[in-house]
Amino acid sequence: MSESERISDLKKEKNAVILAHNYQRPEVQDIADFVGDSLGLSLQATRVAADVIIFCGVDFMAESAKILNPNKKVVHPEPGAKCPMAAMCDVDGLVELKKVHADAKVVGYVNTTAACKAQMDICCTSSNAVKVVRSLDSRKIIFVPDENLGKYVQRFVKDKEIILWPGYCPTHDQIDPEKVTKLKAEHPGAVVIVHPECRPEVIDLADAVKSTEGMIKFVRSSDRHEFIIGTEKELIYRLKNENPNKSFYAIPGAVCPTMKMITMKSVIRALETLQPTVEIDPEIMEKARIPLERMMDIGRGD
Repeated sequence: MSESERISDLKKEKNAVILAHNYQRPEVQDIADFVGDSLGLSLQATRVAADVIIFCGVDFMAESAKILNPNKKVVHPEPGAKCPMAAMCDVDGLVELKKVHADAKVVGYVNTTAACKAQMDICCTSSNAVKVVRSLDSRKIIFVPDENLGKYVQRFVKDKEIILWPGYCPTHDQIDPEKVTKLKAEHPGAVVIVHPECRPEVIDLADAVKSTEGMIKFVRSSDRHEFIIGTEKELIYRLKNENPNKSFYAIPGAVCPTMKMITMKSVIRALETLQPTVEIDPEIMEKARIPLERMMDIGRGD
Protein backbone atom coordinates (compact mmCIF):
# COMPACT_ATOMS: atom_id res chain seq x y z
CA MET A 1 0.00 0.00 0.00
CA SER A 2 1.34 3.43 -0.94
CA GLU A 3 1.64 6.28 1.56
CA SER A 4 -1.19 8.18 -0.14
CA GLU A 5 -3.46 5.10 0.00
CA ARG A 6 -2.63 4.63 3.68
CA ILE A 7 -3.52 8.27 4.36
CA SER A 8 -6.80 7.90 2.46
CA ASP A 9 -7.75 4.87 4.54
CA LEU A 10 -6.83 6.55 7.81
CA LYS A 11 -8.81 9.68 6.96
CA LYS A 12 -11.95 7.58 6.54
CA GLU A 13 -11.26 5.55 9.65
CA LYS A 14 -10.66 8.60 11.87
CA ASN A 15 -13.18 10.93 10.16
CA ALA A 16 -10.36 13.38 9.55
CA VAL A 17 -9.77 16.19 7.10
CA ILE A 18 -6.34 17.41 5.97
CA LEU A 19 -5.70 21.12 5.48
CA ALA A 20 -2.42 22.16 3.85
CA HIS A 21 -0.83 25.51 3.20
CA ASN A 22 0.34 26.49 -0.29
CA TYR A 23 3.97 26.20 0.88
CA GLN A 24 3.74 22.53 1.81
CA ARG A 25 5.66 19.83 -0.06
CA PRO A 26 4.00 18.80 -3.35
CA GLU A 27 3.17 15.31 -2.08
CA VAL A 28 1.50 16.78 1.02
CA GLN A 29 -0.53 19.16 -1.13
CA ASP A 30 -1.63 16.17 -3.20
CA ILE A 31 -3.15 14.31 -0.24
CA ALA A 32 -4.81 17.36 1.32
CA ASP A 33 -8.56 17.90 1.18
CA PHE A 34 -7.99 21.64 0.98
CA VAL A 35 -4.92 23.66 -0.01
CA GLY A 36 -4.90 27.40 0.53
CA ASP A 37 -3.54 30.52 2.18
CA SER A 38 -3.94 31.64 5.79
CA LEU A 39 -7.38 33.18 5.34
CA GLY A 40 -8.66 30.34 3.15
CA LEU A 41 -7.53 27.76 5.67
CA SER A 42 -9.03 29.74 8.57
CA LEU A 43 -12.37 29.83 6.77
CA GLN A 44 -12.19 26.18 5.77
CA ALA A 45 -11.46 25.16 9.35
CA THR A 46 -14.88 26.48 10.38
CA ARG A 47 -16.73 24.56 7.66
CA VAL A 48 -15.44 21.02 7.97
CA ALA A 49 -17.73 18.34 9.34
CA ALA A 50 -14.89 16.01 10.32
CA ASP A 51 -14.06 15.19 13.94
CA VAL A 52 -10.34 15.68 13.37
CA ILE A 53 -8.36 18.37 11.56
CA ILE A 54 -4.84 17.44 10.48
CA PHE A 55 -3.19 20.81 9.88
CA CYS A 56 -0.20 20.78 7.56
CA GLY A 57 1.37 24.17 8.10
CA VAL A 58 3.24 26.08 10.78
CA ASP A 59 2.26 26.42 14.42
CA PHE A 60 0.14 29.58 14.36
CA MET A 61 -2.06 28.13 11.59
CA ALA A 62 -2.85 25.01 13.60
CA GLU A 63 -3.55 27.22 16.64
CA SER A 64 -5.99 29.33 14.59
CA ALA A 65 -7.81 26.19 13.49
CA LYS A 66 -8.16 25.12 17.13
CA ILE A 67 -9.32 28.57 18.24
CA LEU A 68 -12.06 28.54 15.60
CA ASN A 69 -12.95 24.89 16.30
CA PRO A 70 -12.60 24.45 20.07
CA ASN A 71 -14.63 21.23 20.07
CA LYS A 72 -12.65 19.51 17.35
CA LYS A 73 -9.39 17.64 17.72
CA VAL A 74 -6.72 19.59 15.84
CA VAL A 75 -3.47 17.75 15.17
CA HIS A 76 -0.26 19.47 14.05
CA PRO A 77 1.97 16.72 12.61
CA GLU A 78 5.23 18.52 13.44
CA PRO A 79 5.00 20.80 16.50
CA GLY A 80 8.56 21.91 15.77
CA ALA A 81 7.32 23.56 12.55
CA LYS A 82 7.17 27.04 14.04
CA CYS A 83 6.89 30.29 12.08
CA PRO A 84 10.04 32.39 12.66
CA MET A 85 8.12 35.63 12.14
CA ALA A 86 5.44 34.66 14.67
CA ALA A 87 8.23 33.97 17.17
CA MET A 88 9.49 37.56 16.75
CA CYS A 89 6.41 38.99 18.48
CA ASP A 90 6.20 38.49 22.25
CA VAL A 91 3.26 39.16 24.54
CA ASP A 92 5.17 41.26 27.09
CA GLY A 93 6.57 43.53 24.39
CA LEU A 94 3.15 43.95 22.81
CA VAL A 95 1.52 44.79 26.14
CA GLU A 96 4.16 47.46 26.78
CA LEU A 97 3.69 48.93 23.30
CA LYS A 98 -0.06 49.13 23.90
CA LYS A 99 0.60 51.10 27.10
CA VAL A 100 2.78 53.59 25.23
CA HIS A 101 0.14 54.02 22.52
CA ALA A 102 -3.06 53.63 24.52
CA ASP A 103 -5.10 55.37 21.81
CA ALA A 104 -4.05 52.91 19.09
CA LYS A 105 -5.87 49.87 17.75
CA VAL A 106 -3.78 46.72 17.37
CA VAL A 107 -3.84 44.98 14.00
CA GLY A 108 -2.05 41.66 14.09
CA TYR A 109 -1.00 39.62 11.13
CA VAL A 110 -2.45 36.14 11.46
CA ASN A 111 1.19 34.96 11.58
CA THR A 112 1.29 35.32 15.36
CA THR A 113 0.81 33.09 18.39
CA ALA A 114 -2.54 32.66 20.08
CA ALA A 115 -1.21 34.50 23.14
CA CYS A 116 -0.36 37.54 21.00
CA LYS A 117 -3.72 37.37 19.20
CA ALA A 118 -5.39 37.64 22.59
CA GLN A 119 -3.89 41.16 22.85
CA MET A 120 -5.17 42.34 19.46
CA ASP A 121 -8.22 44.20 18.26
CA ILE A 122 -8.32 42.45 14.87
CA CYS A 123 -6.24 40.08 12.80
CA CYS A 124 -5.41 40.38 9.12
CA THR A 125 -3.80 38.34 6.37
CA SER A 126 -1.65 39.50 3.48
CA SER A 127 -4.75 39.47 1.27
CA ASN A 128 -6.84 41.81 3.43
CA ALA A 129 -4.34 43.82 5.51
CA VAL A 130 -5.07 47.09 3.68
CA LYS A 131 -8.82 46.51 3.92
CA VAL A 132 -8.59 45.73 7.64
CA VAL A 133 -6.55 48.82 8.52
CA ARG A 134 -8.86 51.03 6.45
CA SER A 135 -11.90 49.62 8.28
CA LEU A 136 -10.78 50.89 11.69
CA ASP A 137 -11.88 54.27 13.02
CA SER A 138 -8.63 54.81 14.94
CA ARG A 139 -6.05 57.20 13.46
CA LYS A 140 -3.24 55.28 15.11
CA ILE A 141 -2.51 51.62 14.40
CA ILE A 142 -0.04 49.25 16.03
CA PHE A 143 0.82 46.72 13.32
CA VAL A 144 2.49 43.45 14.30
CA PRO A 145 4.68 41.57 13.58
CA ASP A 146 5.62 42.04 9.89
CA GLU A 147 7.33 45.36 9.24
CA ASN A 148 7.41 44.76 5.47
CA LEU A 149 3.67 44.10 5.30
CA GLY A 150 3.05 47.13 7.50
CA LYS A 151 5.08 49.32 5.14
CA TYR A 152 3.07 47.94 2.23
CA VAL A 153 -0.17 48.84 3.99
CA GLN A 154 1.13 52.35 4.66
CA ARG A 155 1.40 52.93 0.89
CA PHE A 156 -2.38 52.74 0.62
CA VAL A 157 -3.45 54.12 4.00
CA LYS A 158 -2.08 57.65 4.18
CA ASP A 159 -4.44 59.02 6.83
CA LYS A 160 -3.32 56.78 9.69
CA GLU A 161 -0.14 56.58 11.74
CA ILE A 162 1.11 52.99 11.61
CA ILE A 163 3.48 51.92 14.38
CA LEU A 164 5.52 49.02 13.04
CA TRP A 165 6.79 46.06 15.02
CA PRO A 166 10.31 45.08 13.86
CA GLY A 167 9.53 41.58 12.56
CA TYR A 168 9.84 39.92 9.18
CA CYS A 169 9.52 36.66 7.28
CA PRO A 170 13.05 35.32 6.67
CA THR A 171 11.96 33.57 3.46
CA HIS A 172 10.46 36.69 1.90
CA ASP A 173 12.97 39.14 3.34
CA GLN A 174 15.86 37.37 1.62
CA ILE A 175 14.25 37.97 -1.79
CA ASP A 176 16.39 40.92 -2.89
CA PRO A 177 16.14 43.26 -5.88
CA GLU A 178 19.20 41.70 -7.51
CA LYS A 179 17.54 38.28 -7.70
CA VAL A 180 14.38 39.75 -9.20
CA THR A 181 16.30 41.94 -11.67
CA LYS A 182 18.38 38.97 -12.82
CA LEU A 183 15.27 36.87 -13.48
CA LYS A 184 13.64 39.78 -15.32
CA ALA A 185 16.69 40.00 -17.58
CA GLU A 186 16.56 36.25 -18.24
CA HIS A 187 12.79 36.30 -18.88
CA PRO A 188 11.95 39.77 -20.22
CA GLY A 189 8.40 38.76 -21.13
CA ALA A 190 7.53 37.51 -17.65
CA VAL A 191 5.11 39.22 -15.28
CA VAL A 192 6.63 39.80 -11.83
CA ILE A 193 4.28 38.97 -8.93
CA VAL A 194 5.57 39.30 -5.38
CA HIS A 195 4.17 38.78 -1.90
CA PRO A 196 3.57 41.85 0.33
CA GLU A 197 5.89 40.30 2.91
CA CYS A 198 8.76 41.25 0.57
CA ARG A 199 10.97 44.28 1.13
CA PRO A 200 9.75 47.65 -0.23
CA GLU A 201 12.50 47.76 -2.86
CA VAL A 202 11.34 44.37 -4.19
CA ILE A 203 7.71 45.48 -4.25
CA ASP A 204 8.82 48.48 -6.33
CA LEU A 205 10.03 46.07 -9.04
CA ALA A 206 6.77 44.08 -9.19
CA ASP A 207 3.99 44.24 -11.74
CA ALA A 208 1.56 42.95 -9.11
CA VAL A 209 1.64 42.41 -5.33
CA LYS A 210 -0.56 39.57 -4.14
CA SER A 211 -1.09 37.04 -1.37
CA THR A 212 -0.55 33.43 -2.40
CA GLU A 213 -4.22 32.97 -3.20
CA GLY A 214 -4.19 36.33 -4.94
CA MET A 215 -1.32 35.12 -7.11
CA ILE A 216 -3.29 32.03 -8.08
CA LYS A 217 -6.30 34.13 -9.13
CA PHE A 218 -4.11 36.65 -10.95
CA VAL A 219 -2.34 33.97 -13.01
CA ARG A 220 -5.59 32.16 -13.77
CA SER A 221 -7.19 35.28 -15.22
CA SER A 222 -4.11 36.61 -17.01
CA ASP A 223 -3.57 36.24 -20.74
CA ARG A 224 0.21 36.29 -20.17
CA HIS A 225 2.19 33.05 -20.21
CA GLU A 226 5.33 33.68 -18.12
CA PHE A 227 5.50 34.65 -14.46
CA ILE A 228 8.25 35.35 -11.94
CA ILE A 229 6.85 34.30 -8.56
CA GLY A 230 8.17 36.23 -5.56
CA THR A 231 7.15 33.96 -2.73
CA GLU A 232 7.99 30.53 -1.29
CA LYS A 233 8.85 28.22 -4.19
CA GLU A 234 6.24 25.53 -3.44
CA LEU A 235 3.40 27.76 -4.59
CA ILE A 236 4.67 27.11 -8.11
CA TYR A 237 3.67 23.46 -7.79
CA ARG A 238 0.03 24.46 -7.44
CA LEU A 239 0.35 27.15 -10.12
CA LYS A 240 1.72 24.61 -12.61
CA ASN A 241 -1.01 22.10 -11.81
CA GLU A 242 -3.73 24.66 -12.38
CA ASN A 243 -2.05 26.38 -15.37
CA PRO A 244 -0.16 23.67 -17.30
CA ASN A 245 0.32 25.86 -20.38
CA LYS A 246 2.06 28.67 -18.48
CA SER A 247 5.67 28.99 -17.25
CA PHE A 248 6.79 29.98 -13.76
CA TYR A 249 10.16 31.04 -12.40
CA ALA A 250 11.03 30.77 -8.72
CA ILE A 251 13.27 33.17 -6.82
CA PRO A 252 16.49 31.30 -5.90
CA GLY A 253 16.55 30.38 -2.22
CA ALA A 254 12.89 31.22 -1.54
CA VAL A 255 12.32 28.22 0.72
CA CYS A 256 10.62 28.04 4.12
CA PRO A 257 12.42 25.22 5.95
CA THR A 258 9.81 24.92 8.69
CA MET A 259 7.03 24.33 6.13
CA LYS A 260 9.11 21.47 4.77
CA MET A 261 9.27 19.72 8.14
CA ILE A 262 5.90 18.07 7.51
CA THR A 263 6.27 14.92 5.44
CA MET A 264 4.03 12.07 4.32
CA LYS A 265 5.39 9.99 7.19
CA SER A 266 4.52 12.64 9.76
CA VAL A 267 1.00 12.93 8.32
CA ILE A 268 0.55 9.16 8.58
CA ARG A 269 1.86 9.17 12.15
CA ALA A 270 -0.51 12.02 13.04
CA LEU A 271 -3.48 10.12 11.61
CA GLU A 272 -2.52 6.87 13.33
CA THR A 273 -2.00 8.40 16.77
CA LEU A 274 -4.10 11.61 16.52
CA GLN A 275 -1.13 13.26 18.19
CA PRO A 276 0.26 15.79 18.87
CA THR A 277 -2.93 17.75 19.47
CA VAL A 278 -3.02 21.53 19.64
CA GLU A 279 -3.79 22.63 23.21
CA ILE A 280 -4.40 26.28 24.13
CA ASP A 281 -5.35 27.86 27.45
CA PRO A 282 -9.15 28.33 27.35
CA GLU A 283 -8.98 31.99 28.39
CA ILE A 284 -6.42 32.81 25.71
CA MET A 285 -8.42 30.85 23.15
CA GLU A 286 -11.57 32.83 23.93
CA LYS A 287 -9.80 36.18 23.68
CA ALA A 288 -7.93 35.19 20.50
CA ARG A 289 -11.13 34.10 18.75
CA ILE A 290 -12.47 37.67 18.68
CA PRO A 291 -9.79 39.22 16.41
CA LEU A 292 -9.83 36.15 14.16
CA GLU A 293 -13.60 36.31 13.70
CA ARG A 294 -13.40 40.04 13.01
CA MET A 295 -10.80 39.29 10.32
CA MET A 296 -13.06 36.73 8.69
CA ASP A 297 -15.98 39.15 8.75
CA ILE A 298 -13.86 41.61 6.76
CA GLY A 299 -13.13 38.94 4.13
CA ARG A 300 -10.59 39.15 1.37
CA GLY A 301 -9.09 42.32 -0.01
CA ASP A 302 -8.17 43.01 -3.61
